[in-house]
Amino acid sequence: MKTAVFGLGSMGYGIATSILNAGHETFGFDVAPSHVEKFVSEGGAVAPLADIAPNLECVVVVVLNAAQTEDVLFGENGIATKLKEGCVVIACATVSPAVARDLSHRCSEQGVLYLDAPISGGSIKAANGELSVMASGPAQALTAARPVLEAMAATVFELGDKAGAGSAMKSVNQLLAGVHIATMAEALTFGITQGVTPEKFLEVISQCAGSSWMLENRAPHIIEGDYTPHSAVNIWLKDLGIVLDIAASANFDAPVTKAALQQYVSANEQGHGLEDDSAVAKVYASQANVSLPGSK
Repeated sequence: MKTAVFGLGSMGYGIATSILNAGHETFGFDVAPSHVEKFVSEGGAVAPLADIAPNLECVVVVVLNAAQTEDVLFGENGIATKLKEGCVVIACATVSPAVARDLSHRCSEQGVLYLDAPISGGSIKAANGELSVMASGPAQALTAARPVLEAMAATVFELGDKAGAGSAMKSVNQLLAGVHIATMAEALTFGITQGVTPEKFLEVISQCAGSSWMLENRAPHIIEGDYTPHSAVNIWLKDLGIVLDIAASANFDAPVTKAALQQYVSANEQGHGLEDDSAVAKVYASQANVSLPGSK
């Protein structure tokens, strides 16, 4: 399929290369020219967007948030009005169900199919085409998107024929993921106060009932003292904020989510907002006056 990927960040770049490696003609677009140049150097197709838009069969939007997704589709240079009838948009950003429904409706008015398709799995799984996709939308959209979904995902959960259901499920996942990272950081630094080294923490707890995927994935970043952002602290200000907005609309209290969000807020205030989200451990370490690996 002739496909364009908008957003070549840590997740989008991996998605684009997975689609390319599956044999689809793939164009990459990003606000950072260097990301596009790298993708082209690795075999990505290149052409002015205005020239290819009418011939695209699939558009994958892997940007940061709802505002950026809307801008890609309906902004000043929005692509939705340039796409041919029947082209499918695979929208991967974490947004509220209400936003997903609105974007789906607006795409439908243009004759464009919209698949609410938030993703999970991290940058490594994105690069390997092994993501989990929480998809919802009309059957026609899912059918049209299937070849590209098969290239980028190991598992596609089909969650209904209306946009919004995928984003609702993603909010549940993000609640757990954000809380798990913060809890891992709390447990790891608590262990340091008790003489448990981070290395021994990971060795033992990863084999015990207290483990989680986030613990096993993020604790090594702390042990290595490497906070290169695979997923930044500031992502959780957005994602847990969305969770709490949805919760408020449902008159649902989420006290654990609120507590976790506050730790990410504190990490951002301490200057760690653009670091890997495992840097939330620095908040705990600072409060407890303990040193993390690699600290000076």
